[in-house]
Amino acid sequence: MVKWVPDRRDVIWIDCNPQAGREMRDIHPFLVLSPANFNNRTSLVIGLPMTTAEYNADNPFAISLGKIRKTGKTSYVLCHQPKSFDWRIRDARPHEMKKLDEALFMTVCERLNQIIQLK
Repeated sequence: MVKWVPDRRDVIWIDCNPQAGREMRDIHPFLVLSPANFNNRTSLVIGLPMTTAEYNADNPFAISLGKIRKTGKTSYVLCHQPKSFDWRIRDARPHEMKKLDEALFMTVCERLNQIIQLK
């Protein structure tokens, strides 16, 4: 049996608690930025939280992924809230979305880079 490890571009469910201030709380979808070999070796996953909160429609740091079939709500990746979590301790699991489309993933990375200016 192959043991599941989150990989780059995967969308997973993760518990964001405990939280403080304007950070997300509770269980949310999370876009994984870090590769599987890092995630497996460290038990950490680096990525960006996702939400359907409508006020993000005007947020310049949120990337719209369009409407989710299940809920009819628009999903957003929050590029201004990069985080790392211990995915094993927080019982992360695959999300129904599976992987983010390559083009959308590149858009997310470009927006994140506008904030942190790595290149």
